[in-house]
Amino acid sequence: MSRALLAGRMQPESRSVCVFLPTREQLSLAVGVKATGQELFQQVCDLVKIKEPHFFGLSIVKNNEYVFIDLEQKLSKYFSKEWKKETTKGTEKFSPPFVAFFRVQYYVENGRVISDKVARQLYYCHLKEQVLMSRCNHKEEIYFLLAAYSLQADLGNYKEKVHAGKYFEPQAYFPQWIIAKRGSDYILKHAPEMHREQQGLSAKEAVLKFIKESCLLEDVPVHFYRLQKDKKEDRPTVILGLTLRGMHIYQEVNHVRQLLYDFPWSHIGKLAFLGKKFEIQPDGLPSARKLVYYTGCPFRSRHLLQLLSNSHRLFLNIQPVLKQIRKLEEAE
Repeated sequence: MSRALLAGRMQPESRSVCVFLPTREQLSLAVGVKATGQELFQQVCDLVKIKEPHFFGLSIVKNNEYVFIDLEQKLSKYFSKEWKKETTKGTEKFSPPFVAFFRVQYYVENGRVISDKVARQLYYCHLKEQVLMSRCNHKEEIYFLLAAYSLQADLGNYKEKVHAGKYFEPQAYFPQWIIAKRGSDYILKHAPEMHREQQGLSAKEAVLKFIKESCLLEDVPVHFYRLQKDKKEDRPTVILGLTLRGMHIYQEVNHVRQLLYDFPWSHIGKLAFLGKKFEIQPDGLPSARKLVYYTGCPFRSRHLLQLLSNSHRLFLNIQPVLKQIRKLEEAE
């Protein structure tokens, strides 16, 4: 259940924006009609007291996909035409708010990279939501381990007198397909045993373990975008997955993703968008072997290229930090 947090007072030339957080909380904010994405982003950061927002972004939902806002651009570019319409006195309070999402834009597999406690908690909450939508059927045991870490992080040590019976809702910790397969009774019997095994693990350590394990699930630390094989395709059947280390290209057959290509960043020679056309040039292969897909519109092309470029840059910049953290972990 979410709670609304209010900030800012509506001015004549301002707009009401509802921002959803990874915690399922909502922020009701007011920004100027000419405000940029950065102004809204900063308001969110100030309210939630996040000091390290580098891994987060603001997004809107467009055609059932999350589109990350270019923070330097005006918000009017992303919201409907209603944004620019003048509000006559007395009617603004009846206008529905514009909706945005404060969510993880760049994934990292080790939570120790995020030193800010608030940022790490929001990152954990986002991954928790991703896990609930995950479907790696061959890794069922990981979901039980993740639930145990999550229960430890959220509730602390298992206490016989306190944590008896149905002390948690299965749907808050397990994907629906596991609940359907195993049943709530099975989960409520076995998950507490695994929760008990985490005795003595601090909330921080439980969160770090959750982050590390959840990033082993291939459909958790990833952004999915649908592409067309050719311009005339009725509905997109190709899916691009932006992963921790590069890109996956899937073919969708009967609503099931089948991996066609796995491109680590080091194996991608060039990415290019020409209008609606998206080209991937694998490293070391002749240009005739490039992959060509279609995005549907230049707006999508621009934003997808920006997200891919920024993700690649962050991947390169963060490698020395991850290497140092691994050394420290090995020495512990």
